[in-house]
Amino acid sequence: MFTGIVTAVGEVNHRATREDGLELTIACSYEGLVPGESVAVDGACLTAQQVAPGEFTAHIIRTSLERTKFSTYDVGTKVNLERALQVGDRLGGHLVQGHVDGVGTVERVAEWEDARLVDIAVPAEVARVSVPLGSITVDGVSLTVNAIPSPGIIQVSLIPFTLQHTTLGQRQRGDRAHLEADTIGKYVAQLLRARGDLGAS
Repeated sequence: MFTGIVTAVGEVNHRATREDGLELTIACSYEGLVPGESVAVDGACLTAQQVAPGEFTAHIIRTSLERTKFSTYDVGTKVNLERALQVGDRLGGHLVQGHVDGVGTVERVAEWEDARLVDIAVPAEVARVSVPLGSITVDGVSLTVNAIPSPGIIQVSLIPFTLQHTTLGQRQRGDRAHLEADTIGKYVAQLLRARGDLGAS
């Protein structure tokens, strides 16, 4: 379990394609990482299968590659990182599982006063449970849905701290991003579908 509060920006320093997926070695500032520990990498929960000073290696299976943009990551790619919650940690963002629900595409980036507005085209399963002022995770960052400009588009507002301490400050039109919809919204939608109060679409 995570909160969507990014605690480090890492960098891919090695990638290796395997028959059963992809291995990424990520340089980071974390101390005390141990093999088997969970780390959210751009919002996707990965297991540190190997740990060395200043880096860890994670294996990404084929099904995860199909649901994410990890297959496009190359040496030098910057990634948002968050270690798993410990009992007693502050819940600074919102409850995040580290499960990527889909990949969105940046449609528009605009400056507004002291923030940056970003419109993202999202898959139907994410749009269905996104509401104004609700929570969403974008590349591992806990954000608030600022508005829904049109069907299938969500808008988020990035404050200066987020722009400075995550990779979202680099996002431009056409870039893709991992999305995790609000966990509570997903459960409510599933329960309503089971009762027949929501369509299957």
